[in-house]
Amino acid sequence: MEPKTTAAHRWRFCRLGGFDQVRLETGEDIRHLNELDQKLWAALSCPVIGLEFDEQTLALLDSDGDGRVRVQEILAAAEWTCSLLRTPDCLLAGSAELPLSAIDTSHPQGQQLLASARQLLSYRGKPEADTVSMEDVADTTSLLCESTFNGDGIVPPRAAELESTRLLIEDIIACMGSDQDRSGEPGVSRERVQAFFEAAQAYNEWWRQAEGNATLLPFGMETQAAAQVYSLLKPKLDDYFIRCGLATYDLKAEAPLNPAITTYETLAAQELRMDTAELTQMPLARIEADRPLPLRDGINPSWSAAVEDFTRLVITPLLGKVDHLEESQWRRIKLTFQPLESWQEQKAGLEVDPLGPARVQAILEGPDRQRLEQLIEDDLNLADQVLGIDNVVRLTHYHRDLYRLLNNFVTFRDFYAQNPKAIFQAGTLYIDGRACELCVLVESTEAHSHLANLSRTYLAYCLCKRRNSSEQMEIAAAFTGGDADNLMVGRNGVFYDRRGNDWDATIIKIIDHPISVSQAFWAPYKRVARMVGEQIEKIAAAKMKAMDSKAQAGISEAGTKAASGQQPAAPFDVGKFAGIFAAIGLALGPLARRLPRLSMVSWPCPSGRCRWPLSASSWPYPDLRC
Repeated sequence: MEPKTTAAHRWRFCRLGGFDQVRLETGEDIRHLNELDQKLWAALSCPVIGLEFDEQTLALLDSDGDGRVRVQEILAAAEWTCSLLRTPDCLLAGSAELPLSAIDTSHPQGQQLLASARQLLSYRGKPEADTVSMEDVADTTSLLCESTFNGDGIVPPRAAELESTRLLIEDIIACMGSDQDRSGEPGVSRERVQAFFEAAQAYNEWWRQAEGNATLLPFGMETQAAAQVYSLLKPKLDDYFIRCGLATYDLKAEAPLNPAITTYETLAAQELRMDTAELTQMPLARIEADRPLPLRDGINPSWSAAVEDFTRLVITPLLGKVDHLEESQWRRIKLTFQPLESWQEQKAGLEVDPLGPARVQAILEGPDRQRLEQLIEDDLNLADQVLGIDNVVRLTHYHRDLYRLLNNFVTFRDFYAQNPKAIFQAGTLYIDGRACELCVLVESTEAHSHLANLSRTYLAYCLCKRRNSSEQMEIAAAFTGGDADNLMVGRNGVFYDRRGNDWDATIIKIIDHPISVSQAFWAPYKRVARMVGEQIEKIAAAKMKAMDSKAQAGISEAGTKAASGQQPAAPFDVGKFAGIFAAIGLALGPLARRLPRLSMVSWPCPSGRCRWPLSASSWPYPDLRC
């Protein structure tokens, strides 16, 4: 028995614009769109912006975010939409409201979508509604931002009901940084919480090594504070005792090892602070041979507070109350801190060190970690619902716009039907007593005109500006009727966009092709007439210039002769040249009869406000005015 085969979908075509285009008339045509050969598509891509079409719908279709909608993205959208609807025929109406009854709940994806749609309507305050409108799916992000849980798995401090849990979130953010919640607030994710507790556990285990160990904690709970002041003063104490040792070695070194008088003079000229650089670089006390470090008096003011803390935290617990620190005592102190320094070098969990061992241990032993992880789990449980809301938004847009886009992408039905206009038609240009409806936006006139020249269509590129505004744009308008005699760069008109706004339009470039058969027929004759006229104008201008020069020379000569008493030249006798003028007239008569068609060509008057017909009896004389 042979396997059953599915019959191929039958397409219907119509002749539009000189080529066959598919007719999308049923929902099944949309369902089987992937079976239509791409060479039969009217377009293969379109931009996301610059069209008279909902930009959010185009952005939803642009799955790869490259700024263009391509064939595969159209096919994916059509297949996804048809899979979620009981019948794709509802797409043909282009309704802005999606009935919940139109969603196909025979599979889990449709069931999830219906649940998300009902949840969205509940957010909007109308849980009993049976349709989702475009207003319902507008700005759904704000709904999720206002919610405590929004499905992104990131919990901000405000999501915690208990103060202890909120403090834990803030401690994690302070030590480990934050993740941005969908609401824009800083929060913590599951991965960041896990990293924090791993660091806290490592820090706590490192700290436990020193518990009860007097060698590692010679000062008990004050050891950490003592270690900090010890690390701060250690370089200065070594410096002091080495300087005193040099003074003991050679008494002449004592003066150079102490600050010079010029140093004090420099300090005297400025306002001093405890952190003044020159002051902090001086020794802890005056350098003398075999001198112990005084702990009460004679200490560098910049270091007096640190020496006081060092005496209280380190010297007194080890040596008792003393007024001086001998070099041998300093060596004993350094030996005391050596095990502590080795232990400090092995410190783990440095991220949580600012919290201190007591706070870290309290966090590890407390219940707030479980509470925080439960908050994150509750938030993640809404991930499917949030994704479902995004799908509701997508389906609502496709339900309204997909069929219209197909009639401007797969086929150009809207363009040839004239009502509604195609999505690439930007508006109507009114100029030279005509209306141009085939106007498209262009980003660059130069780039567009190179390819547009191949269309063999008369195109006028216009710069459009809004009155009392800085807005402007460029359009290309196609002229398909009449003639181009009065179209030229600089000609002004009015452009109305699809929203009814009017723009001042000025022609900035023209691609000159015949607009009609009549214009194509007369174009050669007009070019010849234009050439003849230009030559006649040049000859007339040259003759006029010669006559002016000759007349001026004659007047000058007559004036000179009159001044010198000589007889002036005889005046011009018209009668002598009457025969010449008659001969010229007889010569031009046959020429005018040989060019009868030239009488249909018009020429601009000198003022540019009107035009004269060209004929043997009405050719414009230089002194004629309109």
